[in-house]
Amino acid sequence: MDSNRQQKVNRLIQKELSEIFLLETKKMQGMFISVTNVRVSPDLGLAHVYLSIFPSEKAEELVVNINANVKSVRFELGKRVGKQLRVVPELTFHVDDSLDYIENIDRLLKDR
Repeated sequence: MDSNRQQKVNRLIQKELSEIFLLETKKMQGMFISVTNVRVSPDLGLAHVYLSIFPSEKAEELVVNINANVKSVRFELGKRVGKQLRVVPELTFHVDDSLDYIENIDRLLKDR
């Protein structure tokens, strides 16, 4: 169970990262990245960020690329939330494949 402070930091990071990725994906045609969930550790030092990426075929490759460039993403996040947070948490990005999972279940149910 997350504390009230963790939930607020989760929402703040999710909002700001969504805006950062929105600006970056405008430069790339046919690509869409949305931040579906953020989970911050109790000490607010580590944040697990879950991304939903369209098209999903490039998701793994893109997340590896984002994790390789995590310092620049964290720096940009720090410029945006520097006044609200004392320490910007370390970021780790993961693919959120829940939409693919739902799509697969729908397909399986239609085949019955």
